[in-house]
Amino acid sequence: MPNRPAPAVIVLAAGKGTRMRSDLHKVLHPVGGRPMLLHLLATVAALEPARIVVVVGDRAGQVEAAVAPLSVAIAVQEPQLGTGHAVQQAEAALRGHDGPVLILFGDVPLVRAATLGRLLDAVTPDAPIAVLGFRPAVPGAYGRILADADGRIARMVEARDASPEELAIPLCNAGMMAVDGARLWPLLARVGNANAAGEYYLPDIVMLARADGLGATVIEAEEAELVGVNSRADLALVEAAFQARRRREVMEAGVTLVAPETVFLAHDTQFGRDCLVEPFVVFGPAVTLGDRVVVHAHSHLEGARLGDGCAVGPFARLRPGTLLEAGAKVGNFVETKKARLGAGAKANHLAYLGDAEVGAGANVGAGTITCNYDGFDKFRTVIGDGAFIGSNSALVAPVTVGAGAIVGAGSVITRDVAADSLAVARGRQEGHAGWAARFRAGKARKGD
Repeated sequence: MPNRPAPAVIVLAAGKGTRMRSDLHKVLHPVGGRPMLLHLLATVAALEPARIVVVVGDRAGQVEAAVAPLSVAIAVQEPQLGTGHAVQQAEAALRGHDGPVLILFGDVPLVRAATLGRLLDAVTPDAPIAVLGFRPAVPGAYGRILADADGRIARMVEARDASPEELAIPLCNAGMMAVDGARLWPLLARVGNANAAGEYYLPDIVMLARADGLGATVIEAEEAELVGVNSRADLALVEAAFQARRRREVMEAGVTLVAPETVFLAHDTQFGRDCLVEPFVVFGPAVTLGDRVVVHAHSHLEGARLGDGCAVGPFARLRPGTLLEAGAKVGNFVETKKARLGAGAKANHLAYLGDAEVGAGANVGAGTITCNYDGFDKFRTVIGDGAFIGSNSALVAPVTVGAGAIVGAGSVITRDVAADSLAVARGRQEGHAGWAARFRAGKARKGD
């Protein structure tokens, strides 16, 4: 990181987000399994800020709860009178800060730390404001920026106040900026609301600075990292941009995605070397894969850790608390939850393992379930190293199957099974010679 003063950061998150039509605050809608606001704050942390202030308004309690574990100050904007007014609410929390101030939006989660670093570096004594700009495919309602070839801003205008000629300008205002801390508050105090919306616009400080003989600079970035979320459709676009970025990152790190566009990753999905992921796999939050792991098609993983050389799926579901040790295999239509499979253990078909510990080298047959819930409480099943559980067995927890033991197919096990023993718990099969022939003959006579 360049030798620059530590910035203060203001994150605006006070808007109502009415177009989302949701009971959840807009900035808390997830992208890659993480609320948008927390994406942004994680990026900001890389800048080593001196202070962070989140400006809240509508549904303030939701936002405050989301950032409670972080070192973040809260400022309240009530009523909401525009972006300039929102920034002013953070002044008290930043009193005494004499470095640059970075102003961001909680609904723009994908901006990169490197981009914000360039924005901060553009702040100089002669040009104390740096604005983040981009050239969207559809400029729409974004404010426009008129700048020269060196990025010096001549004029900024909101779309609703722009002339047809100004609306034709391709360079748009992303809304985010860096400002010299000593200049910010006096400029904001002079911002008026004589505009179509009757609001106090943050970008107006650019023209006020120019009137004082000071400059402002625009720093351009790619549209994909600057798209904001105002609707469910916007959220889908941002999710798509996030997924495209993460897929590139993991493939560049040595992961094979057979059909990348069909694989969905979380913000914290971690891969070892030489992993292979087949089509239509979904990774929820908190999944870590070791080296040489294969995830077959149509599997869903969340809150799971997989050791080196494990194989999962196809059509497997690994739920939170799953741990697969090296070489373990979870096959088609197998579901696990709070289950540990030891090294080399296998559950290859049609099984449910919940609240279970499966020892190294154990084999769980098709159709086996651990009956872990009695309608009120959860109980644990322990299967020892090298044990063999026959197909269509039900293990009624709490129960332990000892190391090396064999459970006969179709058994319902309600008591502990000793190590190296055979347990069979099913009805006795009886045979009646000739019965089937007599049955058919009787039916035939009735039909005559």
